Amino acid sequence: MSTERSLDIKYSVLDLATVTQGSTPGQSFKKSLDVAQQAEKLGYTRYWFAEHHNMISVASSAPPILIGYIAGGTKTIRVGSGGVMLPNHAPLIVAEQFGTLASLYPGRIDLGLGRAPGTDQTTAYAIRGENFNAAHNFPRDIVKLQTFFSEENATAKVRAIPGEGLDIPIWVLGSSTDSAKVAAAMGLPYAFASHFAPTYFMEAINIYRDNFQPSEYLQSPYVMACVNVVAADTDKEAERLATSLKQLFMGIVTGKRQLLPPPVSSMDDIWNVFEEEAVMQMLAYAFVGGPEKIKAEMNAFLEQTGVDEVMATSHIFEHSSRLYSYKLFGEVMKSLSRSLVG
Repeated sequence: MSTERSLDIKYSVLDLATVTQGSTPGQSFKKSLDVAQQAEKLGYTRYWFAEHHNMISVASSAPPILIGYIAGGTKTIRVGSGGVMLPNHAPLIVAEQFGTLASLYPGRIDLGLGRAPGTDQTTAYAIRGENFNAAHNFPRDIVKLQTFFSEENATAKVRAIPGEGLDIPIWVLGSSTDSAKVAAAMGLPYAFASHFAPTYFMEAINIYRDNFQPSEYLQSPYVMACVNVVAADTDKEAERLATSLKQLFMGIVTGKRQLLPPPVSSMDDIWNVFEEEAVMQMLAYAFVGGPEKIKAEMNAFLEQTGVDEVMATSHIFEHSSRLYSYKLFGEVMKSLSRSLVG
């Protein structure tokens, strides 16, 4: 697309508190704090956790708790949810939780909202109980949250304390065109899950931009794309590290989920041609390579999509390699922000 581009392309982190083989959720949380503290130093804008349930390799089932942990261990980086799966929660409870976080860490908390359960149907039933078959209206629930956060709600019979009167930015998250329409109609920033659901990415962000209605929260469209990033000194080393990511996604494709495995020298003996095709389709927006390769591919991606912000998620087995990958990616994004023109 041809458009005048900002010289300030923001870059952020999505964390699933991924549990590696031989590790525990508790160790994953400490590693997350390491990553967040480094990200803050490297100029990353925000650090989000995604709500998932009943997934052996994903420990981010309780984003508000992890958000408090990371915000308490950092000073300036924004921390939030990417996202809270709203059908799993009463809007009042979400308002109180994030009102508490925003009271503890003013000006640093984001509330990203999704409309999916973040799990399988059996687990969703365990979460919702008798509310499983209740009608869920995603836009209506967002409006309820906005009402709880508003100063005007001070005279209502039901109030969010804390939460009322606080500035807590709400984002709409999605992996389909439906969410794009919601974000556009409500005048809210839009974050797309292109790191695992790339199929409708371009269509969704075009729908969002074409139908965007300015609001008191946002005057013009704002798009964030989440992508997979595995960066290393060389393309060859990055490709080796990325075999952990590919094995993880193969578990999603086959239904045989596992803890994040160590990298391997070749995937040839691990997947068949159909599994490879399915995994690589899901990983259409994966940036794997040395700094120059990632810079060239990210530059092309930014020109093609015109996104305002890139959120990187990095499933890398070795903690030191993961930290280094985020360091390299931060440097690439800084250089692109300086050099990118329309």
